Parts: sequence; C-alpha cells; structure tokens
Amino acid sequence: MNTHGRVLDLFSCSGGAGWGYKLAGFEVDGCDIADRPRYPFAYHRGDALEYLATLIATGEITRYTLVHASPPCQEQCALTVGTNRSQGWGGAHEDLVAPTRELLDQTGLPYVIEQPNGRAKIRKDLWLCGEMFGLRVLRHRNFELGGWGVGQPAHPHHRGYVRGHRHGVYREGPYVAPYGDGGGKATVPEMQTAMGITWTDVREELTEAIPPAYTKWIGTAFMTARQEVIA
Repeated sequence: MNTHGRVLDLFSCSGGAGWGYKLAGFEVDGCDIADRPRYPFAYHRGDALEYLATLIATGEITRYTLVHASPPCQEQCALTVGTNRSQGWGGAHEDLVAPTRELLDQTGLPYVIEQPNGRAKIRKDLWLCGEMFGLRVLRHRNFELGGWGVGQPAHPHHRGYVRGHRHGVYREGPYVAPYGDGGGKATVPEMQTAMGITWTDVREELTEAIPPAYTKWIGTAFMTARQEVIA
C-alpha cells in the first residue's frame, strides 16, 4: 500500500534503486532506454531525459513526490579513470549527469542523483557502502540530494577483503565482487543474495544495480526530513 507518494526512477535498469523505495513505502515508476522485462514496477521504455522533459512540459511531473536518477557517467567512473585508462581499454562514454541535473532542477521536486565512486561532477551529499547495511558487497555509491538533505551515517570499518584475484594475488574475504566473471568474482546467485535482488538473474543487470538497502534508507530519511519540515 502506498504511504509516502510516488518516486520516478530514471535510468532505472533492473530496479535495484526502485525496489528500495518500495520497501520505504513509495510507489515507483521506472524509465530506461533498454528493454527491461524484469523491472518490477510500472515502466516506460525510452530516453530518460526526453521522458522527463515531456513530464515537465505536460505537468504530469506533479504526480511524483521524489525523483531518483542514475545517469550513465562511465567517462568519470573509477574503473574508467583508473585501470581502463591506464591500460588503454574501453571507448568513449557519454556523461549525462549535467543535463540530468538541469532537468531535475526544472521539476521543482526534491531529487537524488546516484553515481559510483570516481570523478563524476556531483555533490557528494551522501555516500553509502554495503557494510553500513551488513551486506556482502561494498559497492560504494555517492548521492547528490537536490532540495533536501540528510546527515551522513557513520562508515563502519570493512571486515576484510573482497574475495578474488587482485594484482595477481588471490584473497578470501567476507565480500564478493558483483561484476565481471571468473577470478573469484561473485556468481549470479551470490550477487543476488549479496545485494538483496531476486527478481533478475541477468548478470549485466546485477552488475549495474545498487542494493535496495541504499534507497530504502534514503527514502526513509527523505520522509523523516519532510515530516520535520511540515511539523
């Protein structure tokens, strides 16, 4: 049952972020340019920025309480600016963070922009780690919060290594690597269990997902901040 309103989940991929908002009490609508038949909520297939611009122009954006966006920014992610660039791997990537923010500001709604660690040009108003939620993944993520704010939770010490090969050395550890294949990285069932995502078994979708625990925490914090303002 809806208790908190509706979240627009842009660049939604398979719904890791959306599921967390559902757990926090929101209804969720997603939009992604790819076909996502496993996305667990109402879904619009199309260009996320074009869709958002249409919602603004028609006034339909007022259906929403909060907008979450995870725009692609592989050009500035840690893997691209680190290992890939040093080795000459990979190709050109598009950075959609700035045009996403521009449209989000036009909505007049509070919003969340999510990005992986790296050099993406967002304010790091909040960052979360799987260890904060007792998960078997670290998956550090940064969040820019538009029109609202929340305090940064404490970051517990990591309990050990991420399992697998790194720089030619194999280590065991309490965490699994939810990306790639082989070399001790997580299997698909391990990825599902570690992140709390059961509705898709597609490796590519799991690799791109954030654990729903992150956005459950964000959604709950948003409603707490909103209620404090109303009070």
